Amino acid sequence: MPGSQEASEEPIIRYHAPIHEWDVSDRPREKFIEHGAGALSDAELIALIFGSGTSTKNGPISAVQLGQALGRTFGSLHDLSKRRLKELMRVVGVGPAKAVQLQAAFEIGRRVESQRAGGERIQVTCPEDVAAVYAPHMRDLEKEIFKVVLLNTANVIIGDYNASEGGLASSIVEPRAIFKKAILENAAAVICLHNHPSGNPEPSREDLKITRQLCEAGKLMGTPVHDHIIIAGDTYTSLAERNLLR
Repeated sequence: MPGSQEASEEPIIRYHAPIHEWDVSDRPREKFIEHGAGALSDAELIALIFGSGTSTKNGPISAVQLGQALGRTFGSLHDLSKRRLKELMRVVGVGPAKAVQLQAAFEIGRRVESQRAGGERIQVTCPEDVAAVYAPHMRDLEKEIFKVVLLNTANVIIGDYNASEGGLASSIVEPRAIFKKAILENAAAVICLHNHPSGNPEPSREDLKITRQLCEAGKLMGTPVHDHIIIAGDTYTSLAERNLLR
């Protein structure tokens, strides 16, 4: 019958069509160039980072499909950014190279968020200034890190270092370790920071005890502690703002 062949034919389903065979308007790179980054989905942005898909035992997977699989597995880009390499590699098609590419892209984003243009020296005048610099690097850490920020007499950051690294619950801090490098670097003052992997911004009894010890040691050393800031996810707590340094 006329037209019966057309009626019986099924549409061609291109589950595994490589991106270069897609319509130009659907290709992530071309879409980015034509319409800008805002026109791309999360999966398409991830595809641009990967650059190409991969082959699996079930057949080829495009870069966009890999991005979609990561989104289904981990949710938002924010949630994805906190995943470890081994977790990313559990997604079919994501090997060590692509997992590293993705984590490198997220690290670039963190550094952009915390840095200033042209290597400008950063002067901190309030806890918010300090959190803006260090929270992007510390908020997603799985272990508790105690960091010391060194300041000159104008409260310009002249350096920083990790004084200790602990488990999920706490880190061990010794006043001698805190002030040794500060004195060697001729710091006029210090600001202490540590993160709470739990996401709870409230200081613990141990946090308050350590803070008091450090403030007393700072007085004796002539290197005062301006603040102790707790980074917890997207929030922070300043013990100076709460008048808890003494």
